[in-house]
This record gives sequence, structure tokens and C-alpha cells, in this order.
Amino acid sequence: FLLKSTQTQNCQFLFTMASIASMNATAFAQKAVLTSRKSNTFASTSSRAVNHAPCKVLRTPLTGLRNTRVTASASSDASLWMPELEAPSVDFAQANLILPEMGLPTFPGVFAGSASPAVSAGGGGGYDAHRPKTPPPDLPSLLLDSRIVYLGMPLVPAVTELIVAELLYLQYTDATKPLYIYINSTGCTRADGTTVGFETEATAIYDTMSYIGVECQTVGVGVAVGQACMLLSAGTKGKRFMLPHATAMLQQPRVPSTGSRQAVEIYIKWQEVLRMKKTYLDILSRTTGHSLEKLDKDMLRPLYMQPLDAVEYGVIDKILTKDEPAIATVKSGAQWDTDAGLVQRQA
Repeated sequence: FLLKSTQTQNCQFLFTMASIASMNATAFAQKAVLTSRKSNTFASTSSRAVNHAPCKVLRTPLTGLRNTRVTASASSDASLWMPELEAPSVDFAQANLILPEMGLPTFPGVFAGSASPAVSAGGGGGYDAHRPKTPPPDLPSLLLDSRIVYLGMPLVPAVTELIVAELLYLQYTDATKPLYIYINSTGCTRADGTTVGFETEATAIYDTMSYIGVECQTVGVGVAVGQACMLLSAGTKGKRFMLPHATAMLQQPRVPSTGSRQAVEIYIKWQEVLRMKKTYLDILSRTTGHSLEKLDKDMLRPLYMQPLDAVEYGVIDKILTKDEPAIATVKSGAQWDTDAGLVQRQA
């Protein structure tokens, strides 16, 4: 008995939904016919003159429509009758959404209830009442305000663009204060050795560090591989640090895949790689104090260095610990608020 009753209810529900769908289809069909008649009227009146009878103004109260004027015009051809509606002012909070003249069930709350529940309830402004009017500063901006530049990705063009821009900005704001570069990068390659950038990405950063003339203190965090190790050693002498468990590694410059090229193009690329390698060795010779021959021999295979090894090799000057901080005293909380223009309320 229960199963049969459930089946009967399901059939009634499906019948009701089918009836609503049929009514919608009928209403859309009527609208299509009216649109077709209107287009035929415009076509016929453009080709011949039509003598219109006096117009009669009808005022029809429609739900949700205000200030609506319906003008009925009749021409010599009765089949060309078409109501001319002026642009109505629609109140979506009261108007039905699907053909009110057909009496179909609608949901005016879709438009009327678009506001937040807390706002519509008439409370204290809703959930967003106490949110700040401006977005808070992002973390890189806060670090930049403390003159900290963080290199935490492989050296690709987008990263180089950001680092160079930050260096130039810090030199512009105050050329007398030092800046701090924290390095955790695999250089121009990924961790698996795949080349992702050209060697010129690192030389662009190095040239900018040399150009701005600001004291650059470098700190090795995590790993500094290849060109990133060269940037670590390029800091101001005596101000190059590594954390106790960081790693540095020197390796041969890597070249992206050249693909299908002519022999002369491969030869030209080979000469360019040799030139970049010589530039790489020249920079390392200036920063570490070793000869070109020693550096070239040491880099025939990857040369890994722990902090003590890096100090001995001349890549860094000191191992950074809590007792020997690299950066100067940072701003206090009250100083941050004062510089940001925030006024502290008196208790």
C-alpha cells in the first residue's frame, strides 16, 4: 500500500511539472507569433501607405508594471494589428518573472532578496560593516618597507624583473641605508636540473646590485645553486651570510635545448655559452678571490658547500645565528602604525 501511494504521488508530481513546462512552451510560442506579426507589420507598412483608424488608449493594470501605456492601432488589414507598448518601469520586487498574464508560478524573491540577509534584516550594516575600506598590504610590500628583498624562485624573466625593480626602488627611496637580499633559489635551473632561464637573468641582477651603489647584505636560506650562489657571493664584503643548515653549490652554466638548427647556428650558440661561462667565472673570481683556473676546475662537477665550506671557499663571510642578526633593528609596532598614519585611541 505504501509503495503504491508513493508511486501515485510521484506520478502527480511529474504530471504537475509537465503541465508547467507545457504552459511555458505555449507562452513562448505566443510571444514568437506576436514578434512575427510585428515584423510583418513593419515590412508591409514600409512598402505601402496604410490608413490608420483612430487610436484607442487602453489602460491595463499589470502586476509589477507601473506607468504602462498600451496603444492599440488597427490598419485596413485586421491581421496586422499589433499592440504598441511604451517602455515600462518594472518593479522587480513585485513583478512576476515568467509571463504574469498567464498566471504561472514565479519567484519574485530572486530579485527582491538579492541583498545580504544581515543587511535586509535591518541590523548594523551586515557582515561587511567593520571591514577596512582599503585592502591590507601584502607580505612582499611589508618586507620591501623593511628593505628586504626575497629571492625564492628560479631565475626566470618575471622574477628578474621584480628583483631589479625592488633594488632600484630601494636605491631611490634611501641610498644611504643597506638592503638585505635573502636567497633560496636553484638559479637558472629547476631542482631536477632542467634549464628554465638564461644566464643573463643572474647577470642582470648582479649588474643592478653593482650599479645602485647601496650596501647589499646577502643571506643564503635553503639552497643557492649555480647563478644564485654567484649572487650570494656578490654581496658587500663582510656582509655575506648563510643560515646554519643552508647549502650552496657551484656548477657549469646550463643551456636550453637548441632544437633543430643548422651547424653554423649551433657553433654560434656554443661561442655564446663559452662567453657566458667566462663572465660567470670572472664574477666569481672577483667575489671569492680564486683564480679562473681553480674555479673552472672546481666546477667541472657540481661543487656542494655547507656553511663552513662556503666560508672557507670565500662565498660567504659568516654563518648567521640568532645572536648575530644580519639586519638592523626593525620598526616597533607603534612605529609601524605612526608611519602608516594610524592614530591609537586613548584608553
